[in-house]
Amino acid sequence: MAATKPPYAPQFRTEAVRLVKESGKSKSRIAADLGLSYETLRKWVRQAEIDEGQREGLTTDERQELRRLRRENWILREERDILKKAAAFFAQETNRTR
Repeated sequence: MAATKPPYAPQFRTEAVRLVKESGKSKSRIAADLGLSYETLRKWVRQAEIDEGQREGLTTDERQELRRLRRENWILREERDILKKAAAFFAQETNRTR
C-alpha cells in the first residue's frame, strides 16, 4: 500500500490561497512553485471563496459539523443494531427457560 502524504498545514493553505489572490500569477504556476497539484490549489481557493461568502456551498465549519454528525449517526446505528440483536438473543433465552 502506498504511503499517503500528511495533510498540509492550515497556514500553508492560507498562504497559498493568498498568493493566488494577490500575486496575479496563474494557479498552475503557483501550484508548480509550491509543489502542489493544480487541482489541490484550485479546491483550496474555491473553499476559501465559500468561507468568505463569495460562493455558494458548505463552509469549512459546516463541513466539519456534517462530518461529525454523520460519524455520530453511524455510531448510533451500530449501537442500535447491537441492542436489537442482544434483545432478540435474550428473548430467545427467556423463552427456552420457561
